[in-house]
Amino acid sequence: MAGHSKWANIQHRKGRQDAVRAKLFSRLSKEITVAAKMGDPDPEKNPRLRLAVKEAKANSMPKDNIERAIRKSQGGDADNYEEIRYEGYGPGGVALIVEAMTDNRNRTASNVRSTFSKNGGNLGETGSVAFMFDRMGQVVYPAAVGDADSVMLAAIDAGAEDVESSADGHIIWCQAGDLNAVAQALEDALGESETTRLVWKPQTTTELDFEGAQKLLKLIEALEDDDDVQSVTANFEVSDDVMAQLDA
Repeated sequence: MAGHSKWANIQHRKGRQDAVRAKLFSRLSKEITVAAKMGDPDPEKNPRLRLAVKEAKANSMPKDNIERAIRKSQGGDADNYEEIRYEGYGPGGVALIVEAMTDNRNRTASNVRSTFSKNGGNLGETGSVAFMFDRMGQVVYPAAVGDADSVMLAAIDAGAEDVESSADGHIIWCQAGDLNAVAQALEDALGESETTRLVWKPQTTTELDFEGAQKLLKLIEALEDDDDVQSVTANFEVSDDVMAQLDA
């Protein structure tokens, strides 16, 4: 199983910095509503909804908000969100995948394209960078849950494929279609995870210096500020020295 990657560290850093609580809850609510509308409103009968609710709880989203989002999916006035994936390149030739949910495709496409161009990036065609990533299930646990060996054994027993352990915690990877089952098995063995989600995992990464990382993070942050954008993934990594400068 692979060692800890600085790409994963960047992902955690971005997660911690996505601090606007209202915006985060809005994104989580939208995913819950869409998942419930597409399938059964009972999380136990709808794997996608179960994962969405689990993610919401992991982010301390109030129970009332979760139940309201599910009820909204069953109402006649529920918004008709469309899931769209945008792909392109940022500063330093880094590949980016932007996932959005929107009720206005033209608005979102225009905003995403403008954000790329204003921040040194280029929006490409669908499929232009997705081949550089694997769609994977990701379950994250804090370091306190156990040492690397015990978490690895639990992950293997749960059917996971890979574990990355560091002082920051444990990142457990599995096939996208196995995420629900793996997450449940891990929960039985290790307790509640910090996050459980489907992500785009880079097959290779591009290392950036401090200036390049600053430019790329500016683009990512601008994209994440768009209310229609659900997630942004990029295939880059930085050295420990650059990470320290970014965190300074």
